[in-house]
Amino acid sequence: MRLVTYRADILAAARLGAIVDHQVVDLALLAAQRGQSLPADMLDFIDLGPQAVRSTTELLASFEGRFPDGTSWPLANVKLLAPIPRPRKNLFGIGLNYVEHVAESARTLDTSKELPKQPVIFSKPPTTVIGPGDAIEHNAKITQQLDWEIELGVVIGTRAKRVAVEQALHHVFGYTVIIDMSARDCRRAGQWIYSKGQDTYAPMGPCIVTADEIPDPQVLDLSLTVNGITKQSSNTRHMLFKVDELIADLSAGITLEPGDIIATGTPDGVGAGRSPQEWVWPGDVIEGQVQGIGRLRHPVVAV
Repeated sequence: MRLVTYRADILAAARLGAIVDHQVVDLALLAAQRGQSLPADMLDFIDLGPQAVRSTTELLASFEGRFPDGTSWPLANVKLLAPIPRPRKNLFGIGLNYVEHVAESARTLDTSKELPKQPVIFSKPPTTVIGPGDAIEHNAKITQQLDWEIELGVVIGTRAKRVAVEQALHHVFGYTVIIDMSARDCRRAGQWIYSKGQDTYAPMGPCIVTADEIPDPQVLDLSLTVNGITKQSSNTRHMLFKVDELIADLSAGITLEPGDIIATGTPDGVGAGRSPQEWVWPGDVIEGQVQGIGRLRHPVVAV
């Protein structure tokens, strides 16, 4: 399934939906047509566990594309929000997780040229998250080096504590697209949270694709453009630490819970790694996509 959080109009409450044939189907309303019950919130749905994905997939298929009036809307007519508009916890970010990005960071950001022996972990507060089309804020009083990073996002579905690599993917609910914005001149004594944790610095969406539709997360193309010019283009197979290894490493000391989000790192091509260096400014438009999931498009605005 391709799950979204949407508003049917500007005044409507945010609700859980599924994209089916260019329509957004409201899952709670659809379930009620069959005397069943489903939540109207993404996190509540994730909390139901893997069986909810299976039963909801069957529910959608049972209508054979003919959904009752009042349960679906054309995709073009709704406003998509971030799939999880307000995560319960900080997002887990992974730094330096593509070999080429390690090299470019060492040249320009004073990081080590040696490949990390363990995942490099930072976090982004829930207030960084914005949905498709929302503006990325550029505060010139704080940064003159606003940079881009396209990433595969992983959404945890079931509690993971000290899990083995071999079992790690069983704990994944699904996958999404994340653009990890970074104010390169806001790193403080080597710490990244202020650089990467400012408001609007985690565009996310446009949907969560459930894990059953992406059996192997290490075969996905991902790319990013600025004003239509390609800046990043790679594949998740080039990750230094794969998704299952990241989950195993994090869960060794931090319990992962349903709805937790991992941004799995970015390939080379970021602005800081270019010669001369490039940054984004108000008026620029950033677009990022991951194969099989979708595309995000965001303007940069002055605040």
